[in-house]
Amino acid sequence: MTSQTIEFVLIATLAVAFVAAAVSDWRTRTIPNQLTLAMALGAPLFWLAQGMAWQEMAFTAAVGLVIFLIFMIPFALNQMGGGDLKLIGAASLWFPMDQLSRFLMVMACFGAALTLAFVLHHRRTKAPGKVWTPYGIAISFGGLWVISERFIN
Repeated sequence: MTSQTIEFVLIATLAVAFVAAAVSDWRTRTIPNQLTLAMALGAPLFWLAQGMAWQEMAFTAAVGLVIFLIFMIPFALNQMGGGDLKLIGAASLWFPMDQLSRFLMVMACFGAALTLAFVLHHRRTKAPGKVWTPYGIAISFGGLWVISERFIN
């Protein structure tokens, strides 16, 4: 198997994982730890298939850790779930800096629209309690957007 084939299989698997995360978050309000762990462990395989030097791998891992730490703030403030935090951290390991910035931007924009829709629905139905937004859908949408760019462009 060529490295391009391995790369394609890994990207396709990542896309399936994003869909699984979104569906799980919608249905159960959770994102399985096994799913985010598999995503995180798959990233180094993807790096190797791309022929990254160890310095690039270390940089990408460090950036992923920084993204994870940044998103620990909304988690600590109870504005984001632990599954969402882990999904963002795992996803960020797959994208180089230019794609990572697009991933975060698309995720944030779609997440804002999704949250607004849930707030409006919550107010319209006068539902009691806190508004819950399945943010794993927005994270997955951002990831799938960046993956699709790879094939469209």
